[in-house]
Amino acid sequence: MTAPAQAAGPLRGLRVLDLGNMIAGPCCTRVLADYGAEVIKVEQPGRGDPIRGWRGQSRGHSLLWKLLSRNKRAVTLDLHREEGQRLARRLYGVVDIVVENFRPGVLERWGLAHTQVEEACPRLIMVRISGYGQTGPYRDRAGFGGVAEAMAGVRFLTGYPDRPPTRVGFALADSVAGLYGAIAALAALEERRRSGRGQEIDVALTEATFSLLDDLLPAYQKLGIIGQRHGTGLPGVAPSSIYPTRDGQYVVIGANNDNVFRRLATVMGRADWLADPELNHDRGRGERQAELDAAVAAWTEQFTLAELTGRLAEAGVPGGPVYDIAGICRDPQFQAREMIVEVDDPDVGALALPGIVPRFSRTPGTIAWAGPRMGEHNDEVYGGLLGLSRAEIDALRGRGVI
Repeated sequence: MTAPAQAAGPLRGLRVLDLGNMIAGPCCTRVLADYGAEVIKVEQPGRGDPIRGWRGQSRGHSLLWKLLSRNKRAVTLDLHREEGQRLARRLYGVVDIVVENFRPGVLERWGLAHTQVEEACPRLIMVRISGYGQTGPYRDRAGFGGVAEAMAGVRFLTGYPDRPPTRVGFALADSVAGLYGAIAALAALEERRRSGRGQEIDVALTEATFSLLDDLLPAYQKLGIIGQRHGTGLPGVAPSSIYPTRDGQYVVIGANNDNVFRRLATVMGRADWLADPELNHDRGRGERQAELDAAVAAWTEQFTLAELTGRLAEAGVPGGPVYDIAGICRDPQFQAREMIVEVDDPDVGALALPGIVPRFSRTPGTIAWAGPRMGEHNDEVYGGLLGLSRAEIDALRGRGVI
């Protein structure tokens, strides 16, 4: 098979070895691949990444795999065997960054941890993503994104106060840990430019998620406040919530700012609100939150979602639809910003993928191909990159090493 052209972008020339599986590690390397890094994705021979068997199958292929592994080269390698570990160390010598998300201690057993290869590969940067980090009393526990979200406080805050906590609708902990891993890898590259040395980066799903919780920690430490679930709004912040529309949809309106509140009152025809001194400031509106939210909901129910978003936009009031995925695909803003990108995949045909974020003016990233077949680039990587002969590659394949 002819090797595809490498994706373009600001990281062109950077080489990354992706030892991760499932979501967190591959999310990290997907970001790097989006921007042109040459990412070599390693999978267990015969089994592959478990994501290949996950939900959303089209023609027998996982669509999540197609997304997470886009722009990557796929090789097989049995890291449980000494011969596979030796081959991995050879790959370490020709890459800039290694990303892994095994349980702490696994790479050490294989002789592939950063401290074990640092002398031979002094410039190597290694991103290690795990549930709880490489140290601490929980380091050896199995990590899982949902558990990390729960322990980091996100799930306690998600839902309504009179109901049990609920989940976020996507892999939040894995995704944010992957993003932190990518940011840290690029920061380590900049430091390596000055020092000439690589280093190990320790990313914990729990810590990555916990870091997103706004002022929950200082509010608890200084004021004794334990943040709670509040449904669609926040106590004392009004009017700012989700409101129903005439056509059975929902609109988000954020009009708690003084000036924006006056704009909302004007478009609603509520001259009495404009004349009410209690509603001239945040505190007064917060004290009358239930009244304001009920009035806004009664107003929004008079209009369709399209009518409402038009009125709010014209009045300068922040507001927008609560979209499902079909609504996102229809929206002209998402389309104009190329956030719905279609690629031609040999396995599943025309495939829509989310666009690349953020956007570069001179060196934009590209989506060159979706997730490849298992071992698709074995010959290219082991032959072209490591210089193994055809006979050596065939022998490794015959022994089940690749």
